[in-house]
Amino acid sequence: MKLIKYLSFAAFFLAVGMTYAQEDKKERKPGHTNENRFKQLYDEFSTPNAYRSASGAPGPEYYQQQADYVMDLELDDKNARIYGNETITYTNNSPDVLEYLWVQLDQNVRARDSKSPLIEPNGAQGADLASNFVNNYMGAGFDGGFKIDHVKDTKGGNLPYTINRTMMRVEMPKALKTGEKFSFSIKWWYNIPEHTVDRARSGYETFDDGNRGYVIAQFYPRMAVYNDVEGWQNSQFWGRDEFALPFGNFDVNITVPADHVLDATGKLLNRKEIFSKDMMSRYEKAKKSYDKPVIIVTQEEAEAASKGFSTAKKTWKFRAENVRDYGFATSRRYIWDMMAVKVGSKDVMAVSVYPPEGNPLWEDYSTLAVASTLKSYSRMTFEYPYHKAISVHAKNQGMEYPMICWNYGRPDKDGNYSDRTKYGMISVIIHEVGHNYFPMIVNSDERQWTWMDEGLNTFVQYVAEQDFGEAYPDAIAPNKKYPSRRGPAKNIVNYMASNQDYIAPIMTKGLNTYSFGNNAYGKPATGLNILRETIMGRELFDYAFKTYSQRWMFKHPTPEDFFRSMEDASAVDLDWFWRSWFYTTDYTDIGVEGVKKFYVSSKMTKQVKEMMAARGMKESDLPPLVYLVEEGSEDYDESMKNAKLDDIKSINEYMMDNMTAEERTKVKKPKYFYEVTFEKPGGIPMPIIAEYTYSDGTKERITYPAQIWRKNDVSVGKVIASEKEITNIMVDPDEETADIDTSNNSWPREKEEGEFKKFKEGVKGEK
Repeated sequence: MKLIKYLSFAAFFLAVGMTYAQEDKKERKPGHTNENRFKQLYDEFSTPNAYRSASGAPGPEYYQQQADYVMDLELDDKNARIYGNETITYTNNSPDVLEYLWVQLDQNVRARDSKSPLIEPNGAQGADLASNFVNNYMGAGFDGGFKIDHVKDTKGGNLPYTINRTMMRVEMPKALKTGEKFSFSIKWWYNIPEHTVDRARSGYETFDDGNRGYVIAQFYPRMAVYNDVEGWQNSQFWGRDEFALPFGNFDVNITVPADHVLDATGKLLNRKEIFSKDMMSRYEKAKKSYDKPVIIVTQEEAEAASKGFSTAKKTWKFRAENVRDYGFATSRRYIWDMMAVKVGSKDVMAVSVYPPEGNPLWEDYSTLAVASTLKSYSRMTFEYPYHKAISVHAKNQGMEYPMICWNYGRPDKDGNYSDRTKYGMISVIIHEVGHNYFPMIVNSDERQWTWMDEGLNTFVQYVAEQDFGEAYPDAIAPNKKYPSRRGPAKNIVNYMASNQDYIAPIMTKGLNTYSFGNNAYGKPATGLNILRETIMGRELFDYAFKTYSQRWMFKHPTPEDFFRSMEDASAVDLDWFWRSWFYTTDYTDIGVEGVKKFYVSSKMTKQVKEMMAARGMKESDLPPLVYLVEEGSEDYDESMKNAKLDDIKSINEYMMDNMTAEERTKVKKPKYFYEVTFEKPGGIPMPIIAEYTYSDGTKERITYPAQIWRKNDVSVGKVIASEKEITNIMVDPDEETADIDTSNNSWPREKEEGEFKKFKEGVKGEK
């Protein structure tokens, strides 16, 4: 009976120790929907189906279309034009009957009648560059865009087609059923833009000697994606959102001036016809060089070729299998180097193509950066499946295609360059080569979800940059660590703390977002880094990230496929993180609200006496109880203060009487008790990383999982029992959570500067 009485009192004591608001029926609050930040993402996610499973993997009926291309291209160097004749064979693997096909005409964004410039608001500027003023207000405008000569079927008959800006609908003679193929040809040409003037993703640069360097992409009419999520992805190309493309095989013949050096997506089929004897010898040497690049075309040879403008022609023949796009670069002014890099059990060629203007920077670092990137990304995702990766130097450019990318970074005319230029070049090479993985292989819809390629790629870029710094320490001396611009949590704080009127959630179409770089690149990359380093840990994160990457190799994932795969492969519930970090513009702000110090006592406190009296209970009804008395409270008097050590001793003796000998050796004997209240003014839940400093100078770090906020989104308390006195508490000491306001992160509270306080209040909208 006494045991039952003890248990009953314990339940009673617990109940009265908590505060319950007894509402009058007349004042009862209305019901509310579930707004808990830890609720499942069912409201945001679509229902899994046979195409995409609840685990985040492709479903049993997943399908994707295929588009194969045979292209004959000719570059007119004199007039800066490109001519093409292509045959597309489209395979319908979907369960749907297709009435027509959609083809992308991305170059039409630069047609004279393009609507793209009209959607950008602008105002009169007090001063502008003369070249910009002429281009904007005095010139006739660049005559860009596709000139379509014809669209024909395999028998030579004309096919009806309709062009709507950057999309062309092609009418087939009959509907295309499941499993059927349809072939048709398009003959076209267009004027190539000068990308150093209008910052086109594709175009040419004119060098001082009159030669041009061409980086050519989005140059051919390309099939749009048809899938289970969008149907036809025929969203218009306004110039920012990139591309959604099906996989296929490419057979491409590219005719250029005979003195040009060219590289492209795919395997070069006629190398022995194209290469000189010296080039072949150097190439064979490069295939066995794993520590440094071998020059295939030297700077002296490139400069000699630049003095003549050959009127003869040469055709380079390539074949690329299972790629989603195609690109090439060509110039008579190109230097060319290569080296082999071991990826798994096979060799991949790391390649660089650049004009003399890029040296000595490019010869020193470009190909090494390509090789290092392939190793890092293959470790984090899957082994690089293609036979080469090419870095092409293009002034002011950073753009990616299968096996080939354009990258900036140029010394001055005397060959001198700053650390900023060097790191900028290495970083853009890592980033653009990394795009081979996202989205060239893990083929997300860039037109809809920019962050799925840019954000994921920027995250792995950060890992690869750190790897590069470790692999080539001389390249980053005296910094000792690669100075990554994006990735670490502290680097996104200014953006997270900026004006909410100009921030959009990550889950926003790139065309419609503010602060494009931070939204699509920085914030998602930082979020993944926080998951890896702070929330999940590297082992769980890396396994899950690799699982997602390998599940969706050569397929078309959605954001939900990524979110679900990360949770499925790790057993970590991350709905709260995806919602707050990706679906909102909330920010992190966690601090120490207050600290109370308690002493332990066996003497009954006034609060308990009043509780017992109110319920007619006697002291004899109680089991042995331990009381925590707050320092400075009404129950805390001099006699209790003096008695506290004896009380602890007696309590310890009571505990010892009820323990085994083995248990006694492990028991702690705390002398100090603290109730620490953590506050969360910010909207994003995060783990509380608390570092406790003790009176003897030692430190202890405890990470409370983010789920500590699941029932109270404002403040939570933790009781700390310690053998040593706590002298300092610091939240997030290593700046791991992107906390926008560190003024409340320490106890005792550090003095806050007046200007920072004004800034903080402006960010939070406080008055």
